[in-house]
Amino acid sequence: MKKLVYTGSGVALVTPMHKDGSINYEKFGELIEFQISHGTDAIIACATTGESPVLNHEEHCKALEYVIQKVNKRVPVIASTGSNDTAYAVQLSQEAERMGADALLSVTPYYNKTSQAGLVRHYTYIADRVNLPIIVYNVPSRTGCNIKPETYLELSKHPNLNAVKEANGDISSVAKTIALCGDDFYVYSGNDDQTLPMLALGGKGVISVFANVLPQEMHDLCASFLSGDAAKSRELTLKYVELMNALFMDVNPIPVKAAMNEMGFDVGDCRLPLTTMSEAALNQLREVLKKYQLI
Repeated sequence: MKKLVYTGSGVALVTPMHKDGSINYEKFGELIEFQISHGTDAIIACATTGESPVLNHEEHCKALEYVIQKVNKRVPVIASTGSNDTAYAVQLSQEAERMGADALLSVTPYYNKTSQAGLVRHYTYIADRVNLPIIVYNVPSRTGCNIKPETYLELSKHPNLNAVKEANGDISSVAKTIALCGDDFYVYSGNDDQTLPMLALGGKGVISVFANVLPQEMHDLCASFLSGDAAKSRELTLKYVELMNALFMDVNPIPVKAAMNEMGFDVGDCRLPLTTMSEAALNQLREVLKKYQLI
């Protein structure tokens, strides 16, 4: 049995930007305090929702270091350090380890997507060169690469390969992964609206976009199920599923940043190539936010 990095709700935290596109560290600090004070169980920094593809190396490292120091071990900080360049993923992972990250999130290689054997070699190469638990990130809708349950079984044999953020949308595949790996490889939902079914199969929580907006509610959804109150978890899932889905009405993190701006968080826009929502789409999002009395 491997040690869990966390159970419950981990937020895939947005990276707030000034109008000139630079990182707004004052706002970053406010978001971190908001998350911790509203029950978030872990903070995932500089992931896809944190716009890692458009952060250069210096920015990425500075942002990770800021989050790690600001959180100061109050909850686990999981540093997103994946790359489609295995050597660069090692470099960034080692830097995050030196900074004091509690764990790493590592996306599958994208564009130069590899075979299942290549995935095993890629992750083993990284895991051999760090001493932190690694959460693999499987999101084939973005990467064009899907990890099979049998490959997770191979990955689970390495002591540093700890878990997966599973966003393949395939509940049957999740069931097979958990059946094969048990407590040698944990599963976190990578889709907010599938958190409850994954918990029901033995998943340990979620890495959540929705938690940027309502961290206490996502914490409560997970904590209820994990404490034995499945009915409460189901009630929260059904109550908030419309909002969860609305936060993906455009390319992530465009809608969640728009929602947060509407709610007064002032996190700024996304960097190009992501752009702002159309006025029609933004009005649709506003209607959902009004329904939940968030604006």
